[in-house]
Amino acid sequence: MTEASTNASSETVAGAPRGEAVSIRAVEPEGPLVDVMNGSARWEIPVLDHGFVALVDVMPRLIPEGKTADSAIVQAARVSYGEGTKKVNEDRGLVRYLLRHRHTTPFEMVEFKFHVAMPIFIARQWIRHRTANVNEYSARYSIVPDRFYRPSVDNIRRQSSTNRQGGDESIEVKTAEDFISLLEDSEKLYSRYLELTEKGVAREMARAALPVSLYTEWYWKCDLHNLFHFLSLRMDSHAQQEIRVYADAMYELIKPIIPVSAEAFEQYRLNGVFLTSLEVESLRSGKPLASDNKREQTEWEQKRARLGL
Repeated sequence: MTEASTNASSETVAGAPRGEAVSIRAVEPEGPLVDVMNGSARWEIPVLDHGFVALVDVMPRLIPEGKTADSAIVQAARVSYGEGTKKVNEDRGLVRYLLRHRHTTPFEMVEFKFHVAMPIFIARQWIRHRTANVNEYSARYSIVPDRFYRPSVDNIRRQSSTNRQGGDESIEVKTAEDFISLLEDSEKLYSRYLELTEKGVAREMARAALPVSLYTEWYWKCDLHNLFHFLSLRMDSHAQQEIRVYADAMYELIKPIIPVSAEAFEQYRLNGVFLTSLEVESLRSGKPLASDNKREQTEWEQKRARLGL
């Protein structure tokens, strides 16, 4: 172990009187450490036509050689066990137990910071997840870059008849082409936006004329527990396609860093089936679901199909 001294002239540190030198002990690692991102500044995946998801930092960034960032989850969990830690000798089993039984706080010890570029209408849906630290590109301070999301004709969807907040099957080509034409018209506002800002209109007001198909960017930092919650919702087949591709990209970026947790997430959360008490009773009794709600009945039938019943 080595010691370093610092001058704490402005505040008391570790109980030392104000103005006195403070001794900081630098503890060397027990063995070699490796960078979970292999020394890269960022890992990036292109998304949609102009978007991307980039992983720019991780906590822990340095881990013991031969381990993964899952070890930070194990380390935090074993603090809770106290003497009982001597009975837990298998990291993978512990991580899987924690996730299976919803012991969430150890997963909060791992954090990921992303740089993301996405259409504004996706960002407004994304920001509903209030469990991350976010800092977005500000159109008050800067001119917004000329980048618009324009889906292909094949990707224009018809409004679902059963899901008020989504679309499912493709729509006829002529209607899809009319929608693309509408997007093109809205993009033409950009040149007028530039023109009026050059004439002195404040950027904070001029941005009001821009459509939500325009791209924005932000840095988004989230712990693993809340990231898994985000991914379980946004990787689901019911999520909007345009946000689902972002969630898929994020998951691909984090999987190599927390492979044990990722495996457990897929098996227990992402590809699992949650049953309500009404559904459990229907299974036990063999009777129809005890609910007159059509949506509940539809969801139960979908679950039964997944379970092969």
